[in-house]
Amino acid sequence: MRAAFFVLDEREPQNPTLEERIAAVVEPSLAHMGYELVRIAVLGRHKPTVQIMVDRADGAPVSIDDCTRLGHHFNAVMNVEDPIPGAWTLEISSPGIDRPLTRVKDWKRFVGHLARAEVTTPLDGRRRFSGIVVGADDTAARLRLDDGMVIALPFGNIRRAKLVLTDALIEATLSPSRTH
Repeated sequence: MRAAFFVLDEREPQNPTLEERIAAVVEPSLAHMGYELVRIAVLGRHKPTVQIMVDRADGAPVSIDDCTRLGHHFNAVMNVEDPIPGAWTLEISSPGIDRPLTRVKDWKRFVGHLARAEVTTPLDGRRRFSGIVVGADDTAARLRLDDGMVIALPFGNIRRAKLVLTDALIEATLSPSRTH
């Protein structure tokens, strides 16, 4: 089973993917309900599972009650809009501590933490990178590699990226003064 990941992008898609079509259905209500979309993944073919990963807009942790409420809401919305033919399963979740990095704000928020990224088209002959997050702008995320070199990963070329679970990340996540 291969996961299809949706990375948020400001550009207008020519032929929207299934994940982009689902995002168009769920994003308007997410913002209204006080949440932000982190990622959509569609897993499987015969009865796909639609995973919708969210953050709370107020920065509080996503609770089980949040997931339940959003699950009921989006089950109804997706049944009406019907972006997926046939039977499917819906999962709502929080990004967790070792979260995916899908938005510019994620790359800015987690500066100083270890992350891994994979690109679609090789950069300097490589597809996989591991390093310390040093930020992002509207076009690229940046990692400082072990050799000290900073590499820019164009957002359109990032296949997937996520934080690596470390003691420093756990401490930063549990700290009451964390920023969002």
